[in-house]
Amino acid sequence: MVKTVCLFLLFITGDIKKMITHLLTRIDLMMNSLSKGQKRIALFIEEHYDKAAFMTASKLGETVGVSESTVVRFATELGYDGYPKLQKAMQEMIRNKLTSVQRIEVTSNRIGNDNVLDSVLIDKIRRTIEETSHEDFARAVDEICKAERIYIFGVRSTAAIANFLAYYFEMIFDNVRVITSGSQTETFEQIFRITDKDVMIGISFPRYSSMSVEAMDFARSRGAHAIAITDSMVSPLVQSADSVLIARSDMASIVDSLVAPLSLINALIVATVLKKKDEVSDTFRRLELVWNRDGVYTNRDREIMGNIEDDDK
Repeated sequence: MVKTVCLFLLFITGDIKKMITHLLTRIDLMMNSLSKGQKRIALFIEEHYDKAAFMTASKLGETVGVSESTVVRFATELGYDGYPKLQKAMQEMIRNKLTSVQRIEVTSNRIGNDNVLDSVLIDKIRRTIEETSHEDFARAVDEICKAERIYIFGVRSTAAIANFLAYYFEMIFDNVRVITSGSQTETFEQIFRITDKDVMIGISFPRYSSMSVEAMDFARSRGAHAIAITDSMVSPLVQSADSVLIARSDMASIVDSLVAPLSLINALIVATVLKKKDEVSDTFRRLELVWNRDGVYTNRDREIMGNIEDDDK
């Protein structure tokens, strides 16, 4: 009891508000000090945070019968820097909990049919640029370029981008292994030789794959540099990662939005190419000879490439 009172006193002075990351814990500690209207908001969030997470402040206020300004003050009272931060906290709570059917319903309520393009494309890339650590990105590129072996893990919907990354990395490096099986046995058969001279790139987005977490944990336990490509710092992959690359994929629909993750992976490929420019240029010169010999591309493509090469001379 004494401990609870002390925590509450510290909380209301603001000393530990931002240290307590879980929204429901903040609400529980603050409940007795909230106004009547704020308590209605708190109770609604506790019971229906899956719906509240995608409501505007105005809509949430209308739903519980208070003003928009009361909702904004409630967010501040809990220690958040405005309502968007409170909304983000609610969205993090449900990120890995919604079923596919619930995700469809939430998406419909959130963006309807009129704003799909902006929501799926522009918003995800903008937030990825804002939230990805340039330091972690640079460190990941360095570790990839010097690794003895590069393991890429991605299952279910992320298998597509894991294979995309592996396709280009296999042309840049000769030490790439891609794992896209969700089977525990098959996964560990492929990664059990991983060492501290290797890199593990784990890719997972909500709903997070439990196998991806286990693979990252195992790689880290063997001393490998673990790189997480995921959507949030609260992703379970982060706890085992040395470098975290955030790519937003928080569309609630049944279709996982991989626009930002694929863009991030494109950037990762380009950065490695630039870091190994001379070596990669030589590799692709030899590949072009093979592609031309085997007619990989159409005659039209070869004519265009030939014209470009002539213009360059």
